[in-house]
Amino acid sequence: MLATDIGIQGSDLLTLHDLSAQAILDLLSLSAQLEGVKDTPLQGQTIGLLFRKPSTRTRVSFEVAALELGAHSIYMTEDQTQLSRGETVADTARVLSRYLQALVVRTGAHSEIEEFAAAAGIPVVNALTDRFHPCQVLADLKTVLEAKGTLAGLEVAWVGDGNNMLQEWIVAAAKLGIGLRAACPVGCDPDPKVMSLPIVAAHPPTILRSPLDAVRGADVVITDTWVSMGQRDSEQKRKAFEGFTVNEALMSKADSDAIFLHCLPAHRGEEVTDGVLDGPQSVVFDEAENRLHVQKAVLFAILGD
Repeated sequence: MLATDIGIQGSDLLTLHDLSAQAILDLLSLSAQLEGVKDTPLQGQTIGLLFRKPSTRTRVSFEVAALELGAHSIYMTEDQTQLSRGETVADTARVLSRYLQALVVRTGAHSEIEEFAAAAGIPVVNALTDRFHPCQVLADLKTVLEAKGTLAGLEVAWVGDGNNMLQEWIVAAAKLGIGLRAACPVGCDPDPKVMSLPIVAAHPPTILRSPLDAVRGADVVITDTWVSMGQRDSEQKRKAFEGFTVNEALMSKADSDAIFLHCLPAHRGEEVTDGVLDGPQSVVFDEAENRLHVQKAVLFAILGD
């Protein structure tokens, strides 16, 4: 598959909402083709990684993806740039556009990455914001596709916070014909702005309060940390999540061939037990590996020819 076949060459990727269903499927197909391939279609290109938040999987997978495609990457934290001294996002984006061929940004407010994209003269890729996490959900979709052989018609259960991961899954499910049931505590529902997107309003997820109701008969069970990076932890919030731990008893209510996903890092014993995370239905480390393969596909699709 050529990079140009996907139709996102030179484009930003801020959320899967930016992509058509076919483009998502094409990226997944391309990621499988690039798996294990070390070619140099991006030779001579330089990709900036600007991370305001710490990272293991996202940083390393993007750096290795760039390397395996023949590109060079430059990793920058906030305190290593003039952002730490008050330079505006727009000015930073304009300057970096003079040096780089693409910019991968991991930050807090989604409005900030939108500001980067508006000012930059190069493609901007979302490596995580408080609203969306597209590259992680692409890796999730690849993992599910490998395990199940299909995406359309599957029933996916989410157990936990209505965070950026769930919100990206809501968009992906609506576009790809995946059934999504999300069990969220009261006060932890997904953002109404995401729920009101036209594609989501036309194919909404089912929002529940009972993890059991969400998981029963599901093909895929997903959870994430109860308190996302940068959010305030509180005893009140933790009390809201009582009964939301994905344990062996809860997993037993899913389909017998169900798989378990978690984007990691996990707080073992909180949102998931060791028995599930390390159990036979868990594919979390395949999921983590797939970050590399989808990152390669994304970089190749937006920068290749």
